[in-house]
Amino acid sequence: MENLREQLNEAQSKNRLNNVVAVTVALVSVFMAITKVKDDNIVQAMLQNKSDAVDRWNEYQSKKLKHHMAELGLNQVQALQALAPGRDVPKLAEQQRQYQSSIARYQGEEDLLMKKAKTHEKAYDDLNFRDDQFDLSDAALSISLGLLAVTSLTNKRKLLYLAWIFAGFGVVMGLAGLLELNLHPDFLTKLLS
Repeated sequence: MENLREQLNEAQSKNRLNNVVAVTVALVSVFMAITKVKDDNIVQAMLQNKSDAVDRWNEYQSKKLKHHMAELGLNQVQALQALAPGRDVPKLAEQQRQYQSSIARYQGEEDLLMKKAKTHEKAYDDLNFRDDQFDLSDAALSISLGLLAVTSLTNKRKLLYLAWIFAGFGVVMGLAGLLELNLHPDFLTKLLS
């Protein structure tokens, strides 16, 4: 009779532990799903910002090249004016004004493009900061799920507590990403990158 009672208590204890594990798995999975959607959207925004930054830098380089070509043209006009004074002066003066106007326009466009490219790069870096938070959350929650599976198989409560620690860290990092908090364990992200 005593043996039967012990077996019944042990079965109830295992059942309670498995119920706790099941509820924890469900909660962790739901939280992971929510943060995964947000993380995927951030990755898409990162790709767009990186693409936009590259496009602006390409435009910047194009303007720099045109700027340089206009400066070369201006130098040639000035050299022609020096070598042949009095010949086609109005035409050379008009070309000189056109080159000077182009140079001024290119300089302004270059500055604007540089600012836009740097803005896109900053947006990318800001998004990458949040992406790191979601990556750490995903990793910690995945470890937690693995520990919960082993807990269910072995019925070791210590593994459940360890899984909760990893889940807690994962939830904190996920919430930091969702709420745009300035929580970023640099040592960990550098270690894993």
